[in-house]
Amino acid sequence: MFERVGLFLLTNLAVLALLSIVMAVLRAFGFDFGGNGGLLAMAAVFGFGGSLVSLMMSKWVAKRMTGAHVIDQPRNELEQWLVSTVRRQADGAGIAMPEVAIYDAPEINAFATGPSRNNALIAVSTGLLRGMERDEAEAVLAHEVSHVANGDMVTMALIQGVLNTFVIFLARVVGRVVDGYLNGNREGGPGLGYFAIVFVLDLVFGLFASVIAMWFSRHREFRADAGGASLAGREKMLAALQRLSRTYGETTLPKQVAAFGISGGVAHGLRRLFMTHPPLEERIEVLRRAELPAHRGRIVG
Repeated sequence: MFERVGLFLLTNLAVLALLSIVMAVLRAFGFDFGGNGGLLAMAAVFGFGGSLVSLMMSKWVAKRMTGAHVIDQPRNELEQWLVSTVRRQADGAGIAMPEVAIYDAPEINAFATGPSRNNALIAVSTGLLRGMERDEAEAVLAHEVSHVANGDMVTMALIQGVLNTFVIFLARVVGRVVDGYLNGNREGGPGLGYFAIVFVLDLVFGLFASVIAMWFSRHREFRADAGGASLAGREKMLAALQRLSRTYGETTLPKQVAAFGISGGVAHGLRRLFMTHPPLEERIEVLRRAELPAHRGRIVG
């Protein structure tokens, strides 16, 4: 727990430090952050900067937050099978061989992360290795390879960057308008009221941004299921999802990589809008009807 909190703080400090350097360099070259144009530029620096730095650090953070052991040299038949299966699937998907790791967790789960299609990490839980048949585990690995081949980590980072940018920008533009109206448009710099308004707007707009990001996250799960079925076989992928439907619940994966796990949490009502994964019954039904993509090159749904 304390290690996860420390890594979270370290990551965010690294992001803030880098963004501060970028802002200082831009100012040194005479860039003016005044006006709406400057505000939009500042929002883009912070909005995209945070997402891209997090993407670049994603493998390092994931390994440390989950305690994942990377298989550099297989120590037994199971590790040899994991590595050879991922290698075969990566070749089928047209991507470079990802790192393969095992992390200790009770639930059946796996995740993929990394800054690019050719620099990725795929990790499986000890619960998955204990609770799934080989054919089912093969399908889970194929699902994660499909996430990598589809470039989902990069796409999510870019979408989050766009959303962050507009949240930062709109909150401050609307904050100025509201603060000016409340103060009778008197001259002078922003006061405490402005900062309070911006804080509330950041939360409100951020909530709507999360709904959009989670919608895309759920959408790409269907694509990864179809890609996994293409690489491993539809029946194996269906069997893996059916196994998950009998065992899944709240994941122990840290937030930074939970969106890229095969299994997510359970929610009902409005909470479903903020879920990273669709219900497994829905994924199974969609996969049964899906037209499977080609085996080589970029996997598309």
